[in-house]
Amino acid sequence: QVQLVESGGGLVQSGDSLRLSCAASGRTISPYAMGWFRQAPGKERKFVATISWSGDSTDYADSLKGRFTISRDNAKNTVYLQMNSLKPEDTAVYYCAASIYGAVDGEPREIDFGSWGQGTQVTVSS
Repeated sequence: QVQLVESGGGLVQSGDSLRLSCAASGRTISPYAMGWFRQAPGKERKFVATISWSGDSTDYADSLKGRFTISRDNAKNTVYLQMNSLKPEDTAVYYCAASIYGAVDGEPREIDFGSWGQGTQVTVSS
């Protein structure tokens, strides 16, 4: 099973940018789609973005399109989430996940992902 470690979170101000990284170890993630989810305090974990194994296809939660960008570097076994124009409502723990499929069709569900990181905290102050 792949191990995933997120990094890059922190405390920022509204309007700032952050880039999260997800480093994988244990096996290559290149055959698998990857995703980001987030969980705000007191709320359920929700889908943020997903990217196919090749990087050719991406998908985002509707409310995040245009501000967040997911990318991957299979040579580095790493996935990224670029977050721009951050808002206080983006405050959450962000989780990286490795899918059991090469691509995820339709709205990604947690059961489509077999490995999860421990999460990294992102806090956006107003």
